Amino acid sequence: MAHETGHDTEGDLKELAEWQRPLRAQFPQIAAHPESAYLDSAATAQKPRAVLDAAHTYLTTSNANAGRGSYPWANHTTALVEGARDRVKRFLGDPEPERSAVHFTSGASEGLRTVARDWLPELLRDGDEIVVPFADHQANLAPWRETERLLARQGVRIHLRELPYQASSGDYDPEALARVVGPRTRFVAATHVHHVYGADMNVHRVRAVVGPDVPICLDAAQSVGHLPVSVAELDVDFVVFSGHKALALPGTGAIWTRGRRGPEFRPGGWEGTPNTAGVVSLTAALDWLEEAGTDRIERWTVALAARLTDGLARMDAYEVLGCRSSLDAASTVQRRRHIVTFRHRGIGSQDLGFILYSHGFMVRSDSHCQAGTDPEDGSVRISLHVYNAPEEIDGLLATLASLQ
Repeated sequence: MAHETGHDTEGDLKELAEWQRPLRAQFPQIAAHPESAYLDSAATAQKPRAVLDAAHTYLTTSNANAGRGSYPWANHTTALVEGARDRVKRFLGDPEPERSAVHFTSGASEGLRTVARDWLPELLRDGDEIVVPFADHQANLAPWRETERLLARQGVRIHLRELPYQASSGDYDPEALARVVGPRTRFVAATHVHHVYGADMNVHRVRAVVGPDVPICLDAAQSVGHLPVSVAELDVDFVVFSGHKALALPGTGAIWTRGRRGPEFRPGGWEGTPNTAGVVSLTAALDWLEEAGTDRIERWTVALAARLTDGLARMDAYEVLGCRSSLDAASTVQRRRHIVTFRHRGIGSQDLGFILYSHGFMVRSDSHCQAGTDPEDGSVRISLHVYNAPEEIDGLLATLASLQ
């Protein structure tokens, strides 16, 4: 949840500098390219040496299929996969691990679609309603529309209602949501941290509105690995995230399910061979993140984002997207998490992206897979992680200032 108001983010950068430097050095790709600044961690994060070593050790000492054989390598792999499920539960602060379950996927997109395809239809009847975000990532809208079409072909009509947003803060709007929720509301999909605007969406307020019985599915692709995530505090029923955005290898993700509201969650179809190397890397990544401290990672990246937005606010040539109130250093609402997205008032986003790359800054410049936007409606997104440094933000601001 987002708590800070008027927080001393520059003080955090000074306080945490000695903590951050040795962590940055643990990322081989970052260390090998000191001339470049990687500012696209919302797309995929770089990997620390411990994660790469864990995957390499597994693949060169005990690689086998999980749950298929009875010889030592296979048994070891099975134990690693099962242990990874427990590791995810501990990392999410699961208060009842004996009642919950973890299923591995290729990432958050597949995870959300699995919930939509294999679990949600069993919950719904003709005339039921589900509340979903229309302006978050496409991966948190398209699966629910797919469920709507699937059920319609079976003669079951459900209705998608829009999860409303609050213009003043960028969060979901609990007052407007109260007017959307009704006796036929059966399910809510939400996002933890917005992938374009960088806002913590304060999902606990959604639970307060919909009541204790409606299942909530949370897209946590931009929160797991970036800030503390507590399923006990959030009181949601599904947490879906991508491993590759949480320092693990690509092609890895997880669905955590509470198993308390609605039918029991079981992925449909035959479960084939899991991405065992990816699962091993995920365990190593969660270990690394926990040792580094996700609370400190959050403070560091929020402070870097604040440094960037404070600088952009002094340049008339740029428009920062999202909540305007959060741009004030003395903001009474949350500052951006680790994501800042903006436009130049005279230079197109694709051109601006190329210009920034020519100066050593790797950024995302497009519509960022945001639902409800035109592909031509582009912007530049800066997304940060623990390996980014204040000097990179200062260099970026200097380059942007030269383009006014």
